[in-house]
Amino acid sequence: MKKTMFLCAGLCLALTLTSCKPKESAYKKAYEKAKNQETTQGDDSSWDTPTVTPIVTAPVTDNRVVDNLDNVSVRQEKVTIVNGAGLQDFSVVVGSFSLKANAEGLQSKLKSEGYDAQIAYNADRNMYRVIASTFADKSQAVQSREKFRMTYPDAWLLYNVR
Repeated sequence: MKKTMFLCAGLCLALTLTSCKPKESAYKKAYEKAKNQETTQGDDSSWDTPTVTPIVTAPVTDNRVVDNLDNVSVRQEKVTIVNGAGLQDFSVVVGSFSLKANAEGLQSKLKSEGYDAQIAYNADRNMYRVIASTFADKSQAVQSREKFRMTYPDAWLLYNVR
């Protein structure tokens, strides 16, 4: 009984291993098919000649740079001044803190660097905003924010809702 089981298992293993072998005829058929396609398409000599598109030069008529300020995001919040001279419409915020002492630390650092930094409080979010500069014009605020982003990469614009 054990001999027949062993013999059957060996026969099954031998059939499995020999039936998975790729046949040489399959490779030969694929090669011949590819060769036939190559010869039927090889007659077209346009593949060898590159296509060149001529360059047309046109004079520059308008070279002004237009800033799209409508795409600059501005966060609207109602804030009150805690420490500073007062806010205009657009302000550059360089830090937001839940503790007033942390906001005062950043404000003193900015003042030592020569900026007129202010602290504003948002009662809805219970956050102190450290404002590095404030402007009436959005374009000036955007330029200032870009300058501050070199040192403070998370700087953002605030529109004070009154």
